[in-house]
Amino acid sequence: MALIEWSDKYSVGIHSIDEQHKIWIGLINKLHEAMRQGDSHNVLKSVLAEVVSYTKTHLSHEEKLFAQYNYPESAAHIAIHKKFTDQILEYQKEQSDNKTMLSLEVMNVLRNWLIDHITNTDKKYSQFFISKGLK
Repeated sequence: MALIEWSDKYSVGIHSIDEQHKIWIGLINKLHEAMRQGDSHNVLKSVLAEVVSYTKTHLSHEEKLFAQYNYPESAAHIAIHKKFTDQILEYQKEQSDNKTMLSLEVMNVLRNWLIDHITNTDKKYSQFFISKGLK
């Protein structure tokens, strides 16, 4: 069972970002499933690395759009991205150093942050970008 199911309520109305959000949700679901199945440390480490890598890719894409279209709230949005990136890098480091195993708490943080970020923070730029012709 997926931790997060894509729904139109998560759509920001910008195709490239919605598609990336779907991929990101898929990766978080993959990580959750690996944890649920009790996969080995190495499998979890590998899947978490995919989540971290794709997080950087996706956030970078958004930030390039902010610069390209001169999004007025970009500084605040980028600060949120940085805080989250730092947090998941810390999870990855702890996992890699065998200091901790991924837990349900970590999965809930990832899920809750992603859902909140899409439905609240990302939706703030929807109308701005759509008004600039981005769809």
